[in-house]
Amino acid sequence: MGNCLDAPAKVNTSATSASGAPENFSKISLFLALSSLTLPSRGSSSLQDSRVEDEILPSPNLKSFSFSELKSATRNFRPDSLVGEGGFGYVFKGWINENTLTATKPGSGMVIAVKKLKQESLQGHKEWLTELDYLGRLHHPNLVRLIGYCAEGENRLLVYEFMPRGSLENHLFGRVPQPLSWAMRVKIAIGAARGLCFLHDAKAQVIYRDFKASNILLDADFNPKLSDFGLAKAGPTGDRSHVSTQVMGTQGYAAPEYIATGRLTAKSDVYSFGVVLLELLSGCRAVDKGKIGVQQNLVEWTKPYLKERRKLFRIMDTKLEGQYSQKGAYTAASLALQCLSKEAKARPPMSEVLKALEQLETPHKKAIRSSPLEHERF
Repeated sequence: MGNCLDAPAKVNTSATSASGAPENFSKISLFLALSSLTLPSRGSSSLQDSRVEDEILPSPNLKSFSFSELKSATRNFRPDSLVGEGGFGYVFKGWINENTLTATKPGSGMVIAVKKLKQESLQGHKEWLTELDYLGRLHHPNLVRLIGYCAEGENRLLVYEFMPRGSLENHLFGRVPQPLSWAMRVKIAIGAARGLCFLHDAKAQVIYRDFKASNILLDADFNPKLSDFGLAKAGPTGDRSHVSTQVMGTQGYAAPEYIATGRLTAKSDVYSFGVVLLELLSGCRAVDKGKIGVQQNLVEWTKPYLKERRKLFRIMDTKLEGQYSQKGAYTAASLALQCLSKEAKARPPMSEVLKALEQLETPHKKAIRSSPLEHERF
């Protein structure tokens, strides 16, 4: 989850993904912490469960899991089942039967990711409901699939498809055996753009509000899917040009006008997309306190180089070892610059961003690419 930007700025680098183990994490201390996560219920458990169920919008596509089912699926939330941790809580790997959705032995059936809300998580229940609402009714190849949920006593869990390649953040900034190739980076940018386009162009517009590398998960074939919808907001309706809301998100990704005024629009997501596009080009984080001077802020450091084709190589990821299309890189850099315009109105809509990115695909891939089924259920 993102952090509130009204508070002292803090870079959120914790993994919120359905895969990718956190670094420097003691699994023994985790086991002790997890044993105390389920707190005694306040008042009647059945009454509390009933109130929670009343808050959940009905969706025929989701299964309501019992807590015992998810304990079995994750081997009692054992530390060696842990695959990630974020602001929301801990993420565990589990297994269920693909047809009955009941727990199975490890290594058999369908692999799932189970996200368990931390009891002390601020605004956790509200964000849990938000994610359950949006992913329960929005379906697209570039959105992570939500399988079900658990709301039993004070336990709040979400069950997703497992994303074996982890997050884009891990591949760009973590220790991976093989860095992402230029073609793979273009593929990921296009898929992520399709996901945002779908949200922005939906009958009832959705503003994602937390677009960042750690929220882009990758399947076995490196197809990207947007995850973590806890901060998503319904877009403006009628004659309204924006949604006024508390400023939430992650430092380095949030649009400047949103931080200054709290006025949220789809163009706020476009700005965030521009930042991730810079990360794909440079291999550098949006904010890196370990660097010196202007290089701590990726946008400020790269902007002077994005305008000039001859200087662009100075910001390109050295892990690419020069193996990229110079024309394609300049096109992507120019597009990122447009997305990062200080004036929200000057930024292109995601539909135009997607169209420009698709021009970077190889002719072979353009020929075989088909339009996937995209739909929303309300």
